[in-house]
Amino acid sequence: MNDNKLSVDGVRLHVTPPAGDGDPLILVHGGWTDHRTWSALVPLLAPSFRVVSYDRRGHSLSERGPGPSPRRQDEDDLAALIEALGAAPAHLVGSSYGASISLGLAGRRPELVRSVIAHEPPLTGLSPQAAVEAQFASVQDQLAAGDVERGTRRFFEEVILGPGAWELVPEHIRQAAVANAQTFVDLREDPVATELDVDAVRRFPGPITITRGEIGPAWLREVATVTAERLGRPLRVIPGAGHSPHLTTPQAFADAIAEATGGDALRAAA
Repeated sequence: MNDNKLSVDGVRLHVTPPAGDGDPLILVHGGWTDHRTWSALVPLLAPSFRVVSYDRRGHSLSERGPGPSPRRQDEDDLAALIEALGAAPAHLVGSSYGASISLGLAGRRPELVRSVIAHEPPLTGLSPQAAVEAQFASVQDQLAAGDVERGTRRFFEEVILGPGAWELVPEHIRQAAVANAQTFVDLREDPVATELDVDAVRRFPGPITITRGEIGPAWLREVATVTAERLGRPLRVIPGAGHSPHLTTPQAFADAIAEATGGDALRAAA
């Protein structure tokens, strides 16, 4: 790895320089966004961890492969990153689809993972959501028709954040979401993107905590609750948060991460 790039399976992934000197902790972003979505959380975690974030394959500063990549490819990319950094076993903090990736890797490569904090993984294969699936398909059609900006806004407001939320999202994240919209179409072509090998993840020997927001779309809260129940792992509710606590309530999310990893509450520098 050089120049903040990791070469893996034919593409180069953008990786941030580590922040902090503690145990390794990898931040795995969800769909549409990139490493910048974690900017408010990293300073809260760096006093206790060696924090690394990256742009997943096909997102922002990372290269896109020759075709749609399944979630298993994202898991393999994350495994390669952990190995390249000499960071095994690493704590994983994943948001949304990044939470699904983190859980999947824990089941497949447990030797690389120390713990998982998974915020609202959209694992609708564990808790089917017919109305949400119809929304997914409709947004996919809108993106495929070239109506990218409005399709992206619609996804954020109607599916994951709620009405009016688009204008509250930082401008750089809105721009990244529009630019990365194709990755949602790619995700939709993966038949197991919303599934999880529950038995494999249940065998993972380290801590796993599923988190969900106190507010936000009910389907995400329901899926998170069912995921925790199916895995037999604790569910932590982030006070005042929705689907993006790293943006809206970073201190509460940092404290939840500290609790889940066995540390003390993390405090922002004065």
